[in-house]
Amino acid sequence: MSVTAEGLIIKAISGAFYVQTKDAILPCKARGIFRKRGIAPVAGDHVRIEDDNIVEILPRKNELVRPKAANIDLALMTVSTVQPEPNTFVLDKLLTVCEYKEIEPIIIMTKADLKDDESFADIYRSAGFTVIMTGEGIHNESQILDLMKDKVSIFIGNTGVGKSTLLNRLFPDLELRTAAISNKLGRGRHTTRQVELYPLPGGGYVADSPGFSTVELEQYEPVRKEELQYCFREFAPFIDDCKFVGCSHRKEKGCAVLAALQEGKISPSRHESYVALYEEAMKIPDWQREDNRK
Repeated sequence: MSVTAEGLIIKAISGAFYVQTKDAILPCKARGIFRKRGIAPVAGDHVRIEDDNIVEILPRKNELVRPKAANIDLALMTVSTVQPEPNTFVLDKLLTVCEYKEIEPIIIMTKADLKDDESFADIYRSAGFTVIMTGEGIHNESQILDLMKDKVSIFIGNTGVGKSTLLNRLFPDLELRTAAISNKLGRGRHTTRQVELYPLPGGGYVADSPGFSTVELEQYEPVRKEELQYCFREFAPFIDDCKFVGCSHRKEKGCAVLAALQEGKISPSRHESYVALYEEAMKIPDWQREDNRK
């Protein structure tokens, strides 16, 4: 007699899946039907299993391409103040992915003990994001833990910004390895090879994930140019006041977003990122775009 249960995939590696059920963590395989359908289970998926086989992936509320994960509530975007220097465009592109996927982003600035970059932080605070400073002697761990309670959270950031170091400070028992900065290459060595969800003492899960490079950002499907405006939350108070329907907020007369930019209500760097992403999206035909909001 087969045993049926539902659970959460907490680790997926090389075709092997570990599913947390109500009673235990079970090693499982995925049935070949998923491959035929062109889909694959990933960490964060809620699944139905029979014996040691995953037979159904329950509906996802979101999915990330890189790192491969699903059903994420909170994205903790780690940005270092130095080594490497923060990059507004890279961060803005990732923030649009989070907004589009309906994942709440929290910006964590690491190495704040080495450099005070409040001007960078203020760009994002004024746009409506939570920004938390961390570093040696800067103890904001309780604020981060409160935000993560009862959520599935993922740390995302450029290799070398200190994700694993921060995780070790937040959760010493995880014993995650840390990356050393490679001065020769100007980037860190990858030390985290797959997404794995770790249960939190107060409820919820945290995922450590591989770092990314600027090139790897191209793996994210672009947000449609028509929807991009809604991924910049500071545009929201002004969009409906534009003179023309379908305003691109780039150079139109009577654009309320551009007026807000001139009045200092929108950061120039944020608007520059918006324009660059808009023009990037214009070059891609509709048939090449995949809308993952299912």
